[in-house]
Amino acid sequence: MKVLVNIARGLVGGLFIFSGLVKAIDPKGLSYKMQEFFEVWARDGFLPKLMNIFNEHSLIFSIVIITLEVLLGLALLVGWQKKMTTWLLLLLTLFFTFLTAFVLFTGKIKACGCFGDCIPLTPTQTFTKDIILLVLVVLLLMGHKFIQPLFKPIICIAILVMAISGVLFLQTYVQHHLPLKDCLPFKVGNNILELRKMPKDAVPDKFDYTFVYQKNGEKKEFGVNNIPDSTWQFVDRKQTLVQKGKNNIPLINDFSFTTESGNDTTEAILGQEGEYYLMYTSLFDEIKNPAKDWMEDLALLINANVLRKKLFIITTQIEQAKKRYQVFIEGKKITQPIFTCDATALKTLARSNPTLYLMNGSIVKQKWGLGDFKKVFK
Repeated sequence: MKVLVNIARGLVGGLFIFSGLVKAIDPKGLSYKMQEFFEVWARDGFLPKLMNIFNEHSLIFSIVIITLEVLLGLALLVGWQKKMTTWLLLLLTLFFTFLTAFVLFTGKIKACGCFGDCIPLTPTQTFTKDIILLVLVVLLLMGHKFIQPLFKPIICIAILVMAISGVLFLQTYVQHHLPLKDCLPFKVGNNILELRKMPKDAVPDKFDYTFVYQKNGEKKEFGVNNIPDSTWQFVDRKQTLVQKGKNNIPLINDFSFTTESGNDTTEAILGQEGEYYLMYTSLFDEIKNPAKDWMEDLALLINANVLRKKLFIITTQIEQAKKRYQVFIEGKKITQPIFTCDATALKTLARSNPTLYLMNGSIVKQKWGLGDFKKVFK
C-alpha cells in the first residue's frame, strides 16, 4: 500500500504541476474556455445572472485555478498538510471530472482546455484522464498516512510561497508580453491565408436530402431521384448527415477583416506584398499604460517617416478606436485604416491588449504584446 500511495503521489503531484504550468503561460486562454462554460450554462437557464457575473471575472477564476493546481501538486510532493491537501485535490479533481463529463456527454463545448492550446486532447481522452486521476486521488486520501513530509514545515511553506509568487508573476508577465510558447494558429511563421483554406486531405460531410411537397392538401416526402412533377408544390427540404467527414475545418476559421460599411477586405490586406503592421485591440477601458505612455509609441508607429510601413488597426469597437487613435504629428492629423474583426477571433489573435503584428504578405513575421512595444523601435 505504501508503495502504491507514493507512486500515486508522484503521478498526481507531477500532473497537477504540469497542468498548471502549461496553462500559466497563457491564462487568458483558460479564461476564454471558462467563458464558454458560463455562456452555455447561462443560455441553458442555470443561474444566468450568476453565470454572467462569473463570465465577467473569468480571468480571476483562471488565475486562481492555475495557481491552485500548482500549489496543491507541489504541496502533495513535499508532503505539506497531507490530509488537507488530499481533500482539496479530491474536490478539484471532482470539479474537473464534472467539466470534462459535461463536454463529452452534452457536446455543447468542443474541448475543455485541460492542458491549454499546446496539448489538445479529445473529450474522451480528457474524461478518461480525469477518471484515472480521480482513482489515484481516492487512493491518496485512503492512504494519506503513508505520505511523509520531505522537509521541515517551515521549509515546505517557504517552497510553496516561492512557487505561488513565481506562478502569479508568470501569469502577470504573459498578459503583457504574450504567451511564452505560442501554440495558436496565428503564431510567428504561419501563413494566415493558407491556413484559412480547407486542408488538402479533407473529407467532406456526406448528407442525404429529402424534399417535402404538397398536393391537394396532402404532404409527401420525396428523395433526390424521384422529384414529383410540377403539379406538386414545394414545401420544405430536410438534410440528414449520412457520414461525418474528417479534417474538414480550416485551422483558421471564422476570421475576416471588415470595413465600416461591411465589405470583406481580408484578402486585400493580407494579400499585399512587403512588410506592414496589424494592430489588434479592443476593450479600450481595460487598457492600462505602462511606465512609459504607450500612446507615444503608437504615435511613432503611425508616423510613416519613422517606420515607413503601413499600419492597419483591427478592432471590435470601431467608434472607440477612431477616438483612441486620433494622433496629431506636427499639427497634422494622421488617420489610420480601421477594420472590424469577430470578437472570438480577436481573442485568439490578441492575448495582450493591444497586440502588434509585423506581417510579410500573409505570413506572421513577428508579434509583440503591450509590454514589448518599445522593442519595435530599436
